[in-house]
Amino acid sequence: MPKKFYIQTYGCQMNQYDSERIARVLRRSGYIQTERIDTADLLLLNTCSVRDKAEQKVYSALGSWKEFKDYRDGVIIGVGGCVAQQEGENLLRRIPHLDIVFGTHNIHKLPELVEQAESARARPVEVAFYRDPGYMEDLAEGDARVHGAKAYVTIMQGCNKVCSFCIVPHVRGREVSRPSARIIAEIEALVAQGVKEVMLLGQNVNSYGKLSAGELSFAELLRRVDAVEGLQRIRFTTSHPQDLSPELIEAFATCRNLCEHLHLPVQSGSDTVLQRMRRGYSRDEYLARIDALRRRCPQVALSTDVIVGFPGESDDEFGDTLELLRRVEYDELFSFTYSPRPQTVSAKLYEDDVDPSVKKERLKSVQDLQQAISLKKNRRRVGDVEEILLEGPAKLKSGRLMGRTRSNRIVNVGAPESLVGQTVKVRIVSATANSLLGELLPEEPALLLN
Repeated sequence: MPKKFYIQTYGCQMNQYDSERIARVLRRSGYIQTERIDTADLLLLNTCSVRDKAEQKVYSALGSWKEFKDYRDGVIIGVGGCVAQQEGENLLRRIPHLDIVFGTHNIHKLPELVEQAESARARPVEVAFYRDPGYMEDLAEGDARVHGAKAYVTIMQGCNKVCSFCIVPHVRGREVSRPSARIIAEIEALVAQGVKEVMLLGQNVNSYGKLSAGELSFAELLRRVDAVEGLQRIRFTTSHPQDLSPELIEAFATCRNLCEHLHLPVQSGSDTVLQRMRRGYSRDEYLARIDALRRRCPQVALSTDVIVGFPGESDDEFGDTLELLRRVEYDELFSFTYSPRPQTVSAKLYEDDVDPSVKKERLKSVQDLQQAISLKKNRRRVGDVEEILLEGPAKLKSGRLMGRTRSNRIVNVGAPESLVGQTVKVRIVSATANSLLGELLPEEPALLLN
């Protein structure tokens, strides 16, 4: 009887993509994926350590998993992802019932590590980094990986920026770009399987190809992807403001399938905080890039990340962040309180000196402001006709389907499940800060776009 595996994923879209890779690798080794953890022979956590809270969830989950080993013989437990890369063998010492630790570059080695653990030869740890991008190439001929109309495609991994607060370079390594020919071939194969939208992934996609002699720039790669016949939508994440080049801005104006949405983390609106963060740009430079983008693509929607309570952040510095949010009027905001991460410059140089109650208050101020901005901007869409790609049931299980506009706004709409995966036009009839409510136009299905 085939053995079963269960994966629990924490963190970003890159981690979700990595979990898909883990599943493909294990299926090729004869495993079957299960959603029931109590029936699995192999339990895997794919982890995130960018925030302390995410890391603590990992240890909590591992503690609760001990019971499965206690009452089922032969169960193997493994940890992958950023916490695994960060902690390595320390995880084995801290968690006696843990069997396998594998880092962010070592998914392709997982079957070998599982075999070692099953044979009781070792509790293997594999956290090596690779400079050859081949470790990202794990699709065998005939592999099926499409679960709907959307798909993730990794174009690079790692980051060379070394922002003072960020653990990513320590857990994802230096920048490594996949060959553009392999990326295009993968996207063409996905489109042949029915994919209509791809999300290009990397820790800093804007710097794609810079360290690969003769390779395309990121803007050139976008133009190549835009030319793939049958593809309807292109998205990407994450971008560093320092690398938002004029060429990339121009791509938003000229690439037909590039969606009008950009996630551009600002982190702070204060020049002095940005300097302590080692972000490599000033407030005015960031705003100049936003203005240039909006001139070439006026309909672009923007989202960002903000950290409050960075070491030494004064009331005036925090006020600069609020003022920037009012100035830009982002469509969506991801906000966090600062927490020192192991190996980072800020953890070594700065005392975490902003009181937790002040951090909490500042976080609420940021979120309340963004809530008001998002509600105002969403209400402006009422009455508009929007093109949405229907992804599946709405979260609230209201009988509606959920889709996204090209500008990444969530729209819930009453529509038959047979339209999932289709691109349709709807009229927006109401709005909240977090989503829109739409109705199919009377002419549907004549307005189906595919």
